Amino acid sequence: MTTESVTSAGAGRGPAVIGTPAAAGSLYPKEVAARLREDAAAVVARYPEPRSALLPLLHLIQSVDSFVSPRGVAFCAETLGLSRAEVSAVATFYSQYKRKPNGAYTVGVCTNTLCAVMGGDDVFATVSAHLGIGNDETTDDGQVTLERLECNAACDYAPVVMVNWEFFDNATPASAVDLVDRLRAGERVEASRGPVVQDFKAVSRVLAGFEDGLVDDGPSAGEATLVGLRISREHDWHAPAYPEAEHDGESDVAEDGTGRGEVGEEQSSSEHAEPTPHEATTGERPDEPADQAGTEPTSPKSGTEGTKE
Repeated sequence: MTTESVTSAGAGRGPAVIGTPAAAGSLYPKEVAARLREDAAAVVARYPEPRSALLPLLHLIQSVDSFVSPRGVAFCAETLGLSRAEVSAVATFYSQYKRKPNGAYTVGVCTNTLCAVMGGDDVFATVSAHLGIGNDETTDDGQVTLERLECNAACDYAPVVMVNWEFFDNATPASAVDLVDRLRAGERVEASRGPVVQDFKAVSRVLAGFEDGLVDDGPSAGEATLVGLRISREHDWHAPAYPEAEHDGESDVAEDGTGRGEVGEEQSSSEHAEPTPHEATTGERPDEPADQAGTEPTSPKSGTEGTKE
């Protein structure tokens, strides 16, 4: 992709696109840049439109920089033919993309309704005090970034703590403190329902679409999650089949001769709207001829009456 082609692709978006992917890659060490270009090409090849690859490319940048860095924004923009503003708009919309260097482990404590009621707020407060950091802050050793999280779809194991998006179920203040201490000590930590926890950069590479071979390691869905499935099998329950529509070859929408479908009552608001003063006087609607109005035409003005037949 040349400078000319990228600038053309970004026409009308301002002068933010400044060169080729190789130029953006030059902001990285040579070996890192070469791998980035190779990986980015593999990501872009998955999509019919290059710009659709932006989300995984942002994860790819985080696998190198531990956040969406300015040089990473430039790399994504030039690789996909976007402006830096467009890349930044996406990167700042999602909380999973970091605006500053992230710790090796993102420790997220769910404080949504159920987890909070079950002790999530206490877990967060205890860990925060133990580490000496607040929400979206990182320890001085760069090991742990602490976050409040919204629902993680693990309410049956509330309160839940996540480390780089791996579950740690039925957390307590004591178990959470022990967890972060083990992470900071570099110990091997296994998730409740998943593999050994990997660091933030490694997980970001997986999120970019490059498997690490750990998908089948460790337990998966737990007993509480699978109770409904077990009961349905015991009783031979099945979801009803979705009815198939019958087609007779004709269009489902009648046409009025102009190629446009007729407007049904549910699609039209004109007859439900309050009449204007003119409509109240004449009985006409904007698209309705006078001879089809809902009321009788008004009498002619005095002095212009016609004779009755």
